[in-house]
Amino acid sequence: MAVKTVQAVINGQTYNLTRNSGTGKYEATITAPNKSSYGQANHYYDVTIKATDDAGNVTTKNSSDATLGNSLKLYVKEKIAPTQTITYPTSSALITNNKPAITWEVKDNDSGINPNSIGITINSGTKITSGITKTPITGGYKCSYTPASPLNEGNNVIKVDCADNDGNAATQVSVTFKVDTVPPTLNITSPTQGLITNKSTVTVKGTTNDATSSPVLVVLKVNNGEDISVTVGSDGSFTKDVTLVEGNNTIKIIATDSAKKQTTVTRTVELDTKPPVFGAVTLTPNPVDSGKTFVISVEVTDA
Repeated sequence: MAVKTVQAVINGQTYNLTRNSGTGKYEATITAPNKSSYGQANHYYDVTIKATDDAGNVTTKNSSDATLGNSLKLYVKEKIAPTQTITYPTSSALITNNKPAITWEVKDNDSGINPNSIGITINSGTKITSGITKTPITGGYKCSYTPASPLNEGNNVIKVDCADNDGNAATQVSVTFKVDTVPPTLNITSPTQGLITNKSTVTVKGTTNDATSSPVLVVLKVNNGEDISVTVGSDGSFTKDVTLVEGNNTIKIIATDSAKKQTTVTRTVELDTKPPVFGAVTLTPNPVDSGKTFVISVEVTDA
């Protein structure tokens, strides 16, 4: 008797093998499944071979066979790397929290993301793989990590990495952003606190700066009125004349940086334009002997 047919069954597809007269072996060139075998049971495709002779006798072997089993396990690996996206902070963001919850997503639609490969690097530190929250989503994970130590004031860079279960590494993704937890400096040189003046205007002078989030916006409020815009020079200096009302005045100087951090200085100034008023005047005694003393008594008030 002779072998009539030899077939292979892979992933539900049947393939006929042809005898190679040179080697005497039955062969076929088969296109591998277009999906990774990682998602299969035991991470391989089972290959079943079936030989039939002219008399109709059939022999079948698959990956469970004690002798040929290992030879009938087909491992298929994908070649497409995962994708990843940092969702917070975004590139060039300016944030006021120095321990933000950094979030990003990693996805792979074939072999899937290897969760142990997910990592984050902060500035020039070492890659961090522990302490990352990994929430399953379609095709991957939504990741979150809160730094144990405060981030730098100013520029920070975060980088994320991952790989799929077939070992394909994703292209590293990074973002640069700023952290600003410090309000701007504000130094007021005029007016002095508690100034009393008979001038209806007073000049507010000072300097402001913010090392991280310049330029700084300065506004004035006189007696809780509307905002008065102030021009700040490139060196941080400013000057502005404001009008006072008779009596006590409250001047608030408010500096706001680009991160919306504020510093406020308050000055109280009294405007008094009313001169003193004399009342009664007495000279005692009057007349007075020459060379003798007398007392002058004056009533005077000041509104």
